[in-house]
Amino acid sequence: MPKITYVEWNGTRHEVEVPVGLTVMEGARDNNIPGIEADCGGACACSTCHVYVDPEWVDRLPAKEGMEEDMLDFAYEPDPARSRLTCQIKVTEDLDGLVVYMPEKQI
Repeated sequence: MPKITYVEWNGTRHEVEVPVGLTVMEGARDNNIPGIEADCGGACACSTCHVYVDPEWVDRLPAKEGMEEDMLDFAYEPDPARSRLTCQIKVTEDLDGLVVYMPEKQI
């Protein structure tokens, strides 16, 4: 099972196993990771599951689709290169070792 590391704004790290087929957001939700609120439940209708992807992983993830790009406009301090919505990242074996950083807050 792929291991994903979620890093809170304060630097606290949470390394958890997330089943293939779930999203990175569902992995955070199912493991009670603070900092990812996911108010819309994964429908890509808000930006409360926003993270900054570790630079080593940016080019290894599938490209953002239009709806995700649009919702990131509402995120707190989005980074054009590193910001992603975790509800839009499906977990695969290739994501073993992924590291994501939470913003200071979700809006």
